[in-house]
Amino acid sequence: MMQTVYQKCIDPKCGLEYPVSDPRIECDRGHLLDVKYKTHPSPALKEVFYKRRNHANNIFNESGVWRFRELLNFCQIDTEDTDACSRFLVSMDGAEGRLSKPYHMSKVADFVGLEHENFWLQPEGYNPSGSFKDNGMSTAVTHAKLVNIKKIICASTGNTSASAAMYAANENIECDVYIPAGEVAPGKLSQAFQFGAQVIEIKGNFDDALSTSLEKANEIGGYTVNSVNPFRIEGQKTIIFRALERLDWNPPDWIVYPGGALGNTSSCGKSLMELYEWGWIKKIPRIAVVNSEGANTLHTLYNGKFQETKLRWNKGNPDTEIIKKFYLYMDENGIRPKTKATAIQIAKPANILKGLRALEFTNGVVTQVSDQEMMDGMALVGLNGFDCEMASGAVPAGVKKLRDEGIIKKDDTVIGILTGRQKDSSIPVDYHKNPNNKFANPPRT
Repeated sequence: MMQTVYQKCIDPKCGLEYPVSDPRIECDRGHLLDVKYKTHPSPALKEVFYKRRNHANNIFNESGVWRFRELLNFCQIDTEDTDACSRFLVSMDGAEGRLSKPYHMSKVADFVGLEHENFWLQPEGYNPSGSFKDNGMSTAVTHAKLVNIKKIICASTGNTSASAAMYAANENIECDVYIPAGEVAPGKLSQAFQFGAQVIEIKGNFDDALSTSLEKANEIGGYTVNSVNPFRIEGQKTIIFRALERLDWNPPDWIVYPGGALGNTSSCGKSLMELYEWGWIKKIPRIAVVNSEGANTLHTLYNGKFQETKLRWNKGNPDTEIIKKFYLYMDENGIRPKTKATAIQIAKPANILKGLRALEFTNGVVTQVSDQEMMDGMALVGLNGFDCEMASGAVPAGVKKLRDEGIIKKDDTVIGILTGRQKDSSIPVDYHKNPNNKFANPPRT
């Protein structure tokens, strides 16, 4: 059965293939990989997924990831065999993705200028470690177990380390976490410590930490669980499955994400490409990626703000030289990512090519917003009774900007993904203490 699933290089000119049992994260020529399925799942599974929401104490039906296990069955098990699921599939007792679904938030809709019934925000902070990372970590660690890995490794600005450490602890696997010293919110870092991970501090930023972690993983045979891992992308696809299921599989006009390493953009694109190929959807939503102004590599390159050349996937022939030139330009001029939204404080997005592919498939757009706009967006989400971290505040801020520019239309249907909950208490406290902030609620004396 294993031959029905394989890994394939994303570069059409290369196309090297590898078995699922190979723990590599790139092909022999240095390109990222996809998990590929030779069979097309039946649309009749939509009813199966819906019925599983009445999970009857089956944690794999309860899980917002494994409820869709037929669409990411890289273990090639009998998905109705509970014993097989228990042996292979990693789950935090069904908690990953269990509470994540789109919600109407009327105050945000009014602010961005959309009809209430057409605007949804999906909080992924209800995952057990507090961010969307648990969707993909459950599948990455499932693959790690499948190939008998004893140690997982990641670089992190906080959320990845918390999720990796949590799943590693639950599965009795060692976990090393590489972090940029002084650039991780204490609330996120505390989780990695509490879950027993070995934290290694690196001088520099996230990009430096990722480079070091990849070198170390290669040196000691560790298993990388950052989003360059194709099996982590598989779990993150379920964010889109849950969103579309809530809309009865009628795609919205737009899906909006904060932009950091671009793993979410990549997974969203892959899910939409597969669903369209399988005939599950007839319409392709457009992806909008929202960068921070202080970490805006994709915005700069995609919109032609470097050497007047717009970077595109170009049907699998992207101009990778312009990426290298821009990275060299940043290094030579000491340009480092700088934003209080540390979750997206990334200058060299590891998934930029998969992100470009997703944007091309969906006719997507890339915009950027300021720290102030993100904090306003974060505070506004809070006024609807939901909690999100500053990076997630990029979503309402980005939607408003695209509405003001006329790119998103008033009657468009939009789903925005709030990627994590707030773990740096100082940001909202400082925001609300300042009465000059748009949505501040300062204390009385």
